[in-house]
Amino acid sequence: MKIERIETFLIECPIDEPFGWSMGWTDKRGSLITKITTDDGVVGWGEGGGSPSQTVIHDCFAPLLVGEDPLNINRLWHRLFQNLHNDNLTGGFGGGALSGVDIALWDIAGKVSGKSISEMLGGAVRDKVAVYATGLYYQDDEFPTKLIAEAEAYVEAGYAGMKTKVGGLSVADDVKRVQAIRDAIGDDVYLMIDANKAYSARTAIDVGRRLEDLNIHWFEEPVLANDVDGYLEVKSNQPIPVAGGEVLYNRFDARDFISRCALDIIQPDIRYIGGITEFRNVAAMANANGIQVNPHVWGSAIMVSASISLTATFALCPYSRSPNPYEQEPVMEFDQTPNPIRNELASIAFGQSGGFVDVPRGVGLGIEIDLAALERFCLRHFSSK
Repeated sequence: MKIERIETFLIECPIDEPFGWSMGWTDKRGSLITKITTDDGVVGWGEGGGSPSQTVIHDCFAPLLVGEDPLNINRLWHRLFQNLHNDNLTGGFGGGALSGVDIALWDIAGKVSGKSISEMLGGAVRDKVAVYATGLYYQDDEFPTKLIAEAEAYVEAGYAGMKTKVGGLSVADDVKRVQAIRDAIGDDVYLMIDANKAYSARTAIDVGRRLEDLNIHWFEEPVLANDVDGYLEVKSNQPIPVAGGEVLYNRFDARDFISRCALDIIQPDIRYIGGITEFRNVAAMANANGIQVNPHVWGSAIMVSASISLTATFALCPYSRSPNPYEQEPVMEFDQTPNPIRNELASIAFGQSGGFVDVPRGVGLGIEIDLAALERFCLRHFSSK
């Protein structure tokens, strides 16, 4: 069996309710989908990167992939990585491109072997994965009625935790906003905050101290993504556990954060970190250093399935006779913002029950892509053969 064709689909769709975070505002959702087809008709689907990653896949990767055995994932991953690494191009667009290809290769391997992703990774440690609701973004005229109604809806839906944004308003106004959410959901629900890199270390420390009495479970991306010293400063000078890592692109990016224990919780994104292959490496490094791995997830059913499947295999951190989510068990982000792509692209739109999602049992990713939806969302299609 050989790789015969590589296709990519840059997709996008508008949303009815625009929303924002500290660094931007959006009225649409998008993704880059990779399709790899073998000479005997097996198709694998992946997701990763954006528009520039599409060019990387076809100009840099396709000549190294077409005609090769898709089941030799390790060999192909390292060939692609080394093609970029010597020129320091594995971050950003390169990492996204590699992720999309890698996930598609694992999907093919599952379909050929008749096994799910978690089975191919050695088997699931857990049958279901804990998830928290990501929402509570900034919206027009949201405070307090609309914001509080959204938070209460997550509690009613059975989530044990949820995450909101900070960094888009003044410190004082964001503190009021977080206080209002905590008052609405009560003390028994986990509440996390995400600054999306909005603060200096000094301001992040101020925010953490102001929120000290609100039982915030983690403070995500308080400073710039590559600022290891800034993370260490924030971690050492305010009481909230520090999380980050969604824009790390490989184990070398993650090395200093992990070895210096600059994070309490690391959050790689399977679309950027190098796919299933490299995420597993980073997760093992983090576990060995006592850092919990809670995946960042903000894409289509392709990355949702891949992320659940991988999270199902993570070791406890630390080991416990009676482990709990948020404490020793990993907990995965579960995006609740408007996204027709997430809900319509695949045969399965993953749902949660009681704050958990079931681990996919079908072969490969365990999903079927709706080709009509893919065509409807597609802005640009490239093909290499």
